[in-house]
Amino acid sequence: MANITAKQVNELRQMTGVGMMDCKKALVECDGDFEKAIDYLRQKGQKMAAKRADRDANEGCVLAKSAGNYGAILMLSCETDFVATNADFVAFATSILDGAMAKHLTAKEAVLDMELEGRKVSDAITDQIAKIGEKIELAHYESVEATKVYAYVHPGNRMASIVGLDKEGHDELGHGIAMHVVAMRPLFLDETSVPQNVKDNEMKVAIEKTKEEMVQKAVEAALKKAGINPAHVDTEDHINSNMGKGWITEEQAAQAREIKEKVAAEKAGQLNEQMIQNIANGRVNKYIQENALMLQEYVDSDDKSNVKASIAKEDKDLKVVDFKRLELGA
Repeated sequence: MANITAKQVNELRQMTGVGMMDCKKALVECDGDFEKAIDYLRQKGQKMAAKRADRDANEGCVLAKSAGNYGAILMLSCETDFVATNADFVAFATSILDGAMAKHLTAKEAVLDMELEGRKVSDAITDQIAKIGEKIELAHYESVEATKVYAYVHPGNRMASIVGLDKEGHDELGHGIAMHVVAMRPLFLDETSVPQNVKDNEMKVAIEKTKEEMVQKAVEAALKKAGINPAHVDTEDHINSNMGKGWITEEQAAQAREIKEKVAAEKAGQLNEQMIQNIANGRVNKYIQENALMLQEYVDSDDKSNVKASIAKEDKDLKVVDFKRLELGA
């Protein structure tokens, strides 16, 4: 067995970033052979990655950058906030983003296959797992190409955005819209970009909610007319609890149950379908207005103009062509 010195251990640590004890163990197991020790540590990282594969990696680092007509955004996930805020972890995430930016990569798979200091990013992540002892993964990677792309990273590296405009020369507005995207969490660019299946689902939900509200309103009116507080009988648990408190009598409880069942059935069979459709349409339109970037009230507007109108004030022909947004936990 080779005599392992502190100098050798420290040298291996500088090469791999792995802890001193693990480096010493690797050198001992490999009789001082550095190449074998590095492979040993990598195999340990692979085993640790497999062992922690089912762990939740809900913390991490979200970064974004832009350069001219290209921008990219990524989320490197880990298990704890302690690791997420560590300078070395942030630097590692930054090195991945910088490498992807240099190659103008557009897909996460291409980033994982990219070489980073002689190692594929996927292998470098495995090395980091061995070094840190937590599950780490490249959770997301997105890019935008446009005439001019802007990036914004919110302090703390938990959320960021990239936004592409179809013209140059609007830096202040471009940065403002990137900040707006982070703050207001839009899901779509404009009304036309909302998928039909999303509209259909929102309409279905809106119709059911509207029907339930109409029935509930009729039931509550009937209860009040009978001298019963609707809040005291809205559920069976409340009915039993409020009888125990003396707030309603057994007779009132029985009457409330009868009213709820009878009025609900009658109202459900007499609903105005056109009114339901009109209310549901309004709810779907509100959903789109709240979630489509161009229709949202611009956060930097003095007169509550939406993003589309705010852009038109500066240049009526200027358009946002695309945006991407990432947020930890979203």
